[in-house]
Amino acid sequence: MTSFDTSPQLNVWRALLALAVVFVMLATTGWTALHTHRETSALQSSVAEWEHGRLHGLRLPDPEAAPARLSRYFASLTPRDRARLAHRYPLAVGNMNGAPVSLRYRANRVALEQAREVEHERMRDSRLSSAGRQDAGRRMHRYESLLDPGRQILAFDPEGSGRVAEVFGSLASAERISVVVPGVDTDLLTFQRTHRRYSAPVGMAKALYAAERTASPGTRTAVIAWADYTSPAGLGVDAATGLRAGEGAVRLNALLRALPGRAPVSMFCHSYGSVVCGVAARGMPRRVTDIAVAASPGMRVPKASYLGTPARVWAMRDASDWVQDVPYLELGGLGHGADPVSAGFGARVLSARDAQGHSGYFQPGTDSLRNLADIGVGAYGAVTCAREDDACRSGLSGTTTAGRA
Repeated sequence: MTSFDTSPQLNVWRALLALAVVFVMLATTGWTALHTHRETSALQSSVAEWEHGRLHGLRLPDPEAAPARLSRYFASLTPRDRARLAHRYPLAVGNMNGAPVSLRYRANRVALEQAREVEHERMRDSRLSSAGRQDAGRRMHRYESLLDPGRQILAFDPEGSGRVAEVFGSLASAERISVVVPGVDTDLLTFQRTHRRYSAPVGMAKALYAAERTASPGTRTAVIAWADYTSPAGLGVDAATGLRAGEGAVRLNALLRALPGRAPVSMFCHSYGSVVCGVAARGMPRRVTDIAVAASPGMRVPKASYLGTPARVWAMRDASDWVQDVPYLELGGLGHGADPVSAGFGARVLSARDAQGHSGYFQPGTDSLRNLADIGVGAYGAVTCAREDDACRSGLSGTTTAGRA
């Protein structure tokens, strides 16, 4: 729920839950069947071409094969052959878990350039409405921004509202990896913002990356701004259910299983992103050592122990965050379960002082960002607990106080 800062209160959420009941009833009568048809997307077309493609007369491997198998395949190729595949099947390679990350960056640049040209043509298409041409212009400018030198686009899909993921730092050499999972209203156009920049995935990830380097200058880190799932649009039905979270969890775990190296991974999940992380937790690889949620409406479990993960679970919420007023319950698939900062949930509760509302947790200078950065670099002894008893640090072995005076 990255854009969940419109100050809705308890009655709004109750009304949304009622609407969700109506939606479920409509779905069971077949109403949604009228809306299930979709044309083949550019990504699907690229994958289909890969599936029928050949290199030097040999069939290409299954694009859905295990990342390790795909990694071995790409490692067996010459640099020229890898480049050829990236240019021939840019969306397929750019989103292929198991392809070398540097090749994915290269393929996604090709895909972005192609998408930019499509939108450039749409801007001049007289068959479109004025609003349609304006939308094409906004998307073209977003693609141009993503094509700026030095940007590392790990995933890109222009279909619909769009999906994207970007890396800050070097995944190949990282000693610690952090993944930022945002919430509702996250798409290509909201992936980064000039106004309220730290409420958007790029701003969140950049702020975390900088804070981690401050917390532990000697630790090589990488941060992924992961908006590679279709998030709920606003406070609608999808935001009150786990449908989008379930779909996102599959994509998130596919990414985590394909990350290079063996560096520990920390998850930082904001608002509805914490629902995604809650659903994904059981299937996360063991290298995920920490799951930290901020401004969470729930993780779809009654207790942290039900997440089915050995990772440490952390939670924070600022006193001014309206999300505290949502009904923390789950009934028939509606709602997201217990409050992660409640004593009974069992998470390690961190200070979020000065976060200022629902979208301020990654704002530089806040306790919340400092705490997230300390978790990201493994400096557990430096975190600030929400309560004076320091319970959030209890029982941690091998903790370090690196980075904080």
